[in-house]
Parts: sequence; C-alpha cells; structure tokens
Amino acid sequence: MDVLLSMENWRVVLSLASFIFLGALAVCASDQEPAEVTTEPSTTEPSRSVESKWGYFDGNPVTKWNADGRTMTLITELRYTDPQGVVWVAPIGSVVDGASIPRYLWSVMGGPFEGKYRNASVLHDVAYGEHNRPWQDCDRMFYYAMRCSGVSAAEAKTMFYALFRFGHHWKFPIKRARPVKYQGGLVARG
Repeated sequence: MDVLLSMENWRVVLSLASFIFLGALAVCASDQEPAEVTTEPSTTEPSRSVESKWGYFDGNPVTKWNADGRTMTLITELRYTDPQGVVWVAPIGSVVDGASIPRYLWSVMGGPFEGKYRNASVLHDVAYGEHNRPWQDCDRMFYYAMRCSGVSAAEAKTMFYALFRFGHHWKFPIKRARPVKYQGGLVARG
C-alpha cells in the first residue's frame, strides 16, 4: 500500500514539475503583446510564404458567446488546409470551449479565444469533439495551424507538447482494405 501511495505521489510531483516547466517555457517563448479579443472577421490575410509552408485558412471564425459564459458557437464556417493538403473544417453551429489550450497556460500564453491561437484552437476543439481522425493528426494540425497563424515555433511546440502529454487521447480504428479478386486470385488493394 505504501508503495502504491509513493507511486501516486511521484506521478503528482512529475505532473506538477511538467506544468511548471511548460509555464516557464511559455514565459520565455512569449515575445508577443497580448491581443484584443474579437469575434469579428479579420481582413488581414497570411503571406504567401506562410501559406505554402504551414498551410492556409479559408475564412475567419465569427462566434457568439453561449449563455453558460464558457463556450462559444460558430456563426461562420472556418476551413484550414494543412501542408499535406488535408482540409479541416469547423462547421457553422460548432460549440467550442477552448480546451485545446490548457487553462494553466492562459495567463502566460493567452487564451484560446484571442490572438493568434484562436483559429487553431477552434479547429482543434472541433476535431477533438468529432473523433473522426486519430488524435495525433488533430494535434499535428493544431501545431501547423498555430504556425500558419504566426505563433512562434517555441510557443507552438510548447502547446503541442502539452497536448501530447496531457491531452485527451482516444483509440482510432484502422480500417484495412479487404482483398479483391483479380484474374482468378485474391490480391491486396493498394
């Protein structure tokens, strides 16, 4: 029993140390001024060089606060095409809560509904809610979308690590193609 308690204490200490490390890294990485919170579409477009390397957004999210004061509902669709050409969509009516950015990092890195994190946070919240792709792909998209939005490499990597270490993960079934008949024999697809 004492060994079990010691293991639990060790996990708590390790988690606390990770949180402190991430917070310190975020403070060191943050060289940006805090942004204003806006729910109106922006007219600025990312540069072509950013688009080609990190993907590109189509549209800006317009949202409304819900009665609970903690979540927002999308009034417009937000699309993001990642560097591999995969399109990620946050459809109209999606409810987002900003859980993509851990609350303990909000004070040092900024909240999920403001500044350069907003679009990536919205897309990641929707992707995590749908569970129609592996969580690793969703986290990778979050990193690319942050970089596309102009978030520094250090800040984006910090957020990616926090998601990898502490995020909600699910099992994603891998569908395998069944063999097909070809010239009288079974052959694998692909």
